[in-house]
Amino acid sequence: MKYFIIAGEASGDLHGANLMRELQKTDTDAVFRFLGGDLMAAIGGKPLIHYREMAFMGVWEVALHLKNIRQNFRLCKNSLLEFHPDVVILIDYPGFNLNMAKFAKKNGYKVFYYISPKIWAWKKSRVKLVKAYVDKMFTILPFETGFYQSHDYSVDYIGNPVMDAVTDSLEKPVDRNDFINKNKLEEKPIIALLSGSRKQEIDRCLPQMLGAAKYYNDYQFIIAGAPSIEKSYYQKYIAGHNVKIVYDQTYDLLRNSTAAVVTSGTATLETALFNVPEVVIYKTSNISYIIGRPIVKIKFFSLVNLILDREAVKELLQFHLERDIKTELDKILYDEKYRHQMLASFQELRKILGTRRSSEAAALLMHKYLNSKN
Repeated sequence: MKYFIIAGEASGDLHGANLMRELQKTDTDAVFRFLGGDLMAAIGGKPLIHYREMAFMGVWEVALHLKNIRQNFRLCKNSLLEFHPDVVILIDYPGFNLNMAKFAKKNGYKVFYYISPKIWAWKKSRVKLVKAYVDKMFTILPFETGFYQSHDYSVDYIGNPVMDAVTDSLEKPVDRNDFINKNKLEEKPIIALLSGSRKQEIDRCLPQMLGAAKYYNDYQFIIAGAPSIEKSYYQKYIAGHNVKIVYDQTYDLLRNSTAAVVTSGTATLETALFNVPEVVIYKTSNISYIIGRPIVKIKFFSLVNLILDREAVKELLQFHLERDIKTELDKILYDEKYRHQMLASFQELRKILGTRRSSEAAALLMHKYLNSKN
């Protein structure tokens, strides 16, 4: 079968690659065309558009890049019609993908959505688009089932692919001395800085993280370099700071870390599943914040707290971040009771997510639905 897959960011590239790998096992004749990144490229060839050219976020940032977004739409639509796939598989990335779902469905193509867009957080009206243009939705967060049921739409919960990736990593031995020596690090305890996969996130969040780092001389702060961001981009921020960067070793970094400061996103869940106490931050442009604040209707913005439905990790948003990061790190590092409570919450999180292999489950279900006569 022919699969047209759209992933518009780094996490989508990871999940897309794992899905493609599993689809190849269930369909030996699988042919792919995709928008994504290097991980997907390793499975199915060169991406039609790399996610680096698609990762715009925030109301203001999207407005500034409308020309590029429209060009990407045109290229994607033309390629879809030329490729004539058996199914279009969309991975999160709602602004782009929901429009592509509408286009694909109106042109007679079957549409699957793998990893639901976070329409339960804002723009809930988009559920109407899902019901109209998405044949099958495969979700990775337990509470999404109830959300869609409340809108009379049935979904398949297939477990969380982050859980799969973390479990695979934990099964491999890791030697702290090897990690330290390989990256020429100090012997001090490590605090990981996961500042995001997009330049806009790094621009706004990394300076706040580095500002807090100067208070902890007994620790070393290590940045997990995003695969799509060149090292020179980080240099303008870390000049004058005793901070290092490691690339393609985020999981090894977390396994060797005492604590972490994490930009909101998939990394918050990954950090928790590695049992690393964390503080979650987010900062957008002031215009996007002012516009978005009355629209977003959720109690929490980190995946950890959303899944647990309570504040298990501290969330810091927009203002006074440097000061508040320090306050929270002090609790994580020096208050044993506070640290223990957070780690206990992480164990609860693991139980909720379950142990099923999500990419495999998704591929098997997709293959089943595609071969069904209904």
